[in-house]
Amino acid sequence: MKMPKTTDTLMFAPCGMNCLVCYKHCYHQKPCAGCLNNDAGKPEHCRKCKIKDCIKNKGLSYCFECLDYPCKLIKNLEKSYNKRYQASLIENSSFVQELGIEQFMENQKKKYTCLKCGGIISLHDRECSECQEKMK
Repeated sequence: MKMPKTTDTLMFAPCGMNCLVCYKHCYHQKPCAGCLNNDAGKPEHCRKCKIKDCIKNKGLSYCFECLDYPCKLIKNLEKSYNKRYQASLIENSSFVQELGIEQFMENQKKKYTCLKCGGIISLHDRECSECQEKMK
């Protein structure tokens, strides 16, 4: 999948994940439409996400809007993303709070576009969805 010219702000998940660079979005014939869209194409752990359910029940759009932020659910996910992918969902959320989703998504577009072919580099495996080039 090529990096789109314009990035959809609905691809920013409540937890701080950019769904555009998720492996499930990048590599599939019917890509996941992101956390805030319908469940078509989503892996089971995303369909059953406790964070998404919590936000919906509280009537919020993003975790950082909650008085309990960062809660245990976010802290656990943050720890996992730090360790496995060297990424911080809390830093992503802080950026969005300060500079907005549009600026965040533009920065992510620059960071995760393959310079070789224009494909999307997956956050999860650092591989281009088009040419399978491994990125550092």
